[in-house]
Order: sequence, then C-alpha cells, then structure tokens
Amino acid sequence: MSFALQSFLHRLQTGAGARVFQALFVLIVIGAAGAVYDLAGFRNFSNREAMDMAQLGRNLAEGQGYSTLQVRPLSVYLLQNHRPDKSPMLAGAHPDLANPPVYPVLLAGLFKLLPAGAFAVSEQKFSVHLPELAVALLNQGLIVVAALLVFLLAGRLFDRPVAWVAAIVFVGSEALWRFSVSGLNTVLLIVITLGLAWCLVALEEAVRLGRPGWRALLLALLAGALVGLGGLTRYAFAWLVVPVVLYLAIFVAPRRASLCLAVLAAFLVVMAPWITRNVLACGLPFGTATFAAAESSVTFPEDRLQRSLTPNLRAVSVADFKAKLLVNSRQVVDTDLPKLGGSWVSAFFLVGLLVPFRSVALSRLRWFLLLSLGVFALVQALGRTALSAESPEINSENMLVLLAPLVCLFGAGLLFQLVENLAPPFSPARRAILSLFCLAACLPLLQRLLPPHVSPVAYPPYYPPLIQRVSAWFKPDELIMSDMPWAVAWYGRRCSMLLTLDWEKDLVDFSNRHKPIKGLYLTPLTTDTPFLSKWLQGENRSLMGIFVRREVPTGFPLRHAPNDLFPDQLLLTDYERWAVKAE
Repeated sequence: MSFALQSFLHRLQTGAGARVFQALFVLIVIGAAGAVYDLAGFRNFSNREAMDMAQLGRNLAEGQGYSTLQVRPLSVYLLQNHRPDKSPMLAGAHPDLANPPVYPVLLAGLFKLLPAGAFAVSEQKFSVHLPELAVALLNQGLIVVAALLVFLLAGRLFDRPVAWVAAIVFVGSEALWRFSVSGLNTVLLIVITLGLAWCLVALEEAVRLGRPGWRALLLALLAGALVGLGGLTRYAFAWLVVPVVLYLAIFVAPRRASLCLAVLAAFLVVMAPWITRNVLACGLPFGTATFAAAESSVTFPEDRLQRSLTPNLRAVSVADFKAKLLVNSRQVVDTDLPKLGGSWVSAFFLVGLLVPFRSVALSRLRWFLLLSLGVFALVQALGRTALSAESPEINSENMLVLLAPLVCLFGAGLLFQLVENLAPPFSPARRAILSLFCLAACLPLLQRLLPPHVSPVAYPPYYPPLIQRVSAWFKPDELIMSDMPWAVAWYGRRCSMLLTLDWEKDLVDFSNRHKPIKGLYLTPLTTDTPFLSKWLQGENRSLMGIFVRREVPTGFPLRHAPNDLFPDQLLLTDYERWAVKAE
C-alpha cells in the first residue's frame, strides 16, 4: 500500500501529473487575475456595437429571430429599395443588416443561462449591469482558451520556457482585458486567429515531412472554415483568406493548388448561407457593412451615411477611398503598429524581423504574420469610421490587435535569443532578466488594478436605470428616434431609430409613410457636443430654440417634454406619457 501511494505521488510530481497541476495552477492564477480586474476595472458597456450585438443576442435567446430593435436609416433605405412593393417599413420585426451572426448567437446561449429578471435594473444604488458582467466573464473565459493556445503554439515552435513567457506577456496585456469587459467580439476573434495559426503550422509541417495527404487536406479545410467563422464574427476578418492562400501558394509547394482550393471551398461554404440571406434581404452581401469604406470619407464624414434615409451612394468616388486610405494609414503607422501587442513588447517583434530562425516552420509563420499585418493594416485604414473616433483603441475596427498573441510569441522568442548571450541557462541572472521582462510587460495591467478605481457606470451618456425609465413610457410596439438607439434597444427594449440628418423633416415624413415615431430622445451625445461647430454652425442649430427658448418648432407633432431630464437630456413626446404608465 505504501509503495502504491509513493508511486502515485511520484506520478503527480513528474510527467503528466506535474503538467496537470501546472495547468490547474495557471487556470487559478488567470481566474484570480480576472476577479481582481473585474473588482477594480470593470465598466458597463460604453461601446455602441457591444450594446447592438447584445440586444441581438437577447432577441435570439427569446425566440425573436435575427431581428434588431436598433433601426439604422441606411438599413431602412436598403430594405426599401430592395422591396418591389415599396410597402411601409417596420410593420414587423426589423432584420439586422449590420452584424454577422456568430457572436450574437454565442451571447444568446449565454443569456439563456441568466436568471429571470437579470436585464431589469433598479435606480437605487445601481452599479453593475448583470448581463454585461456575464459577457465580460465569457470573454475572460476565452482569454484562458487563447492563453492555452499561445502556450501550445509557442511550445511547438520554440520550447516550454518561451511558451511560459509568451503566455504571461499575452495574459498580462492591459488592452486585452479592456477588450474583455467592452462586450466586443475581439477576444473570440483572437481565439479563432490562434486556431488558424495552429492549423497553418501543422499543415506546413505535414506537407514538408511527407505525412499522409488526407491530413494536409483536412487541415486546409479546417483553416478555410476558421477564416469563414471569423468572417461571420466580423466581416473584415474574411480578408484574412488572402494571406492564408498566399502562404500556402508560396510555402506548400507540392500540393499548393489543391490545398488553396480546399481553403477557398471551405471558406465559401461557411460564408455562403449568410451572404445569401443578406442578398435576399437587401441585395448586398454584407448589408450596411458593404459601405464601410465609404463611411467617414469626404463625401460622408463622421456617421452621416448611417444617418441618411436617402443617401446618394453614387457620389462616392475612387478619390474618396484614396484620401481615406492616405489619411488613416498615417494613424495606423504612427499609433496602431507601435502598440500592436498591447504594450512595448511589439518592439521586440519588429526587431525580430531581422533575426533569422533555424526553424523552418517559425520562419514561414513569420511571413504569414507579415502578410496578415499588411492586409489588416489596409483593411483597418479603409474601414475606419466614426466608431474609431469615439473609442480610438477599444473598437471593432481595431484589426491589428487580433495578431497581438503572435506578436507576443515572436517577441518572447527574440528575448530568449538575446538572453542566451547574456546569461547561461538556469542561472539566477537569467531568471531575473526574464522575470523583469514579464513584470515590465504586465506593468500597465498592474497599475490599472491600483486605486483609484474606475466607476462601473459609463455615464455620460449611458445610465441604464434612466434609459429603462424613459423607455417604459412607451409601448413595446412603438417607435422612438434617438441619438443612441443602441442603448434604448439594449437597456430599454424599445424599437429606436438613429437620429437622422434632417430629423425635423424625416420624423414627420417617416411617421406618415411608414410607422409613427412617438418620441424624440436626445442625450449628452447631442447636448454635450462642441458649441460652435455643432450648435451655432452645425446640425444642432434647429435645436437651439428648444434648448434656449424652450419652444418646439411650429407644426412639429411631438410637443411635450418632462422637466426632470432637462438640460442634460431632452425627450419630446406626443402626450405626457410620464403621467400615464405605459402598458
């Protein structure tokens, strides 16, 4: 019995048992780090896309199909033009034309697990919105998966010490944790990117070592499917199929044609059903996202394209795209590329471009990373919209951050090459250098955990109890026009149209032709804009009379306003709804 116990303890201390304990220890550390971060740095949603995808996920969870409560004027225009009968819009559920389905479907599964009443909030001592905390925990679980993939990939290409450093630097990225609580789909896409990198490394090795052909074919199909899955998570990710095909065409010589075709076939099989759905709905493969390159251009500055019910799309020219590319590429080169890994570790990667590697697989993966960087830099520059101006780093248009784990991997590899010239293996000096490197890389995250801590309430402009109170004055089938319809849809569960460019005229025309708009809800997104450029000379001039003289324009159908919201917010309705509780 004693011998059996000793044998069991020996297995726990060495071999597979030791690896299990190490994995459990890492999971506990990451879980503890996530708990500490959520206590110190959690913040409710402040990103409009996060709210938009969350309300889509809730609609799916409640059996309402892939419909949205946020109505974009551009979406109305596309749907109306594609309908031969030109019948009134918004008579039923409004199909979403902006978001691909994978992340909302994932959120739908999460929301099904939440208790009844989790989406309701109380105005008394409100701090954390439970569904948003659940989304953050989901994303932080994906961080664990991504860290495991970084560790395994680095261990395969380098060795275990490099794998540990790469994983620590990756998990210690402060930007990664901010993405986790933002509610965006970035962490999910990082997991997909790492899975794709693993497939390409295994595929290249299988062909180079002459392993069975079916294995390479399966890996090529899986790689194409992963790119398609990423494209159905964020449309811009689909462009990664270009560097994948180039990588195979350049480095997988014996079977390049068949493997490239396999990648493209799997990619198209995954993407085709959703593209078909969009084409049938509005005639465009990617819905409103088809015009991402035209947004924030000279012809359609800021968010004017999304807010237009009758956009002149023919006015966009090649010169607009050239100007947008030149202007935004400077931002990419000056700011985005230096912060590629979420910290200064990206500098090690950039220096490492000049360092040769003995491993063929590692050298070829570096070329794939460079190709991906070039494609994503171009896509990020052309796809930049008002979302990036609203939140310069934490936004869905930040494509380069998806390559951050591979940057950490190569940065850790270069570090070990440098350390080999400074200190022998297993020496105290070597451990000290590596420890200081990891500590310095994680320093921004550690500083964020120190007081003073941020408030979890993202006001202005988002205060869920107030938005729910205002929304409750309207019936579920009534329509509101607002400057933050994503928040009204997510927190208030009411159908809300984005404030149009000519809101005073459009509100009346839309009410007469399609569906009556029962309320105009404006928040600090409008009231707290620059006085000269927006109020005296800009689009808010028509609101001056309401805010200065408290006079509604003559003939405007919405003439009643509660006093307790003014002047931070303005709500105009058809009658004093706050005096009569909505059904």
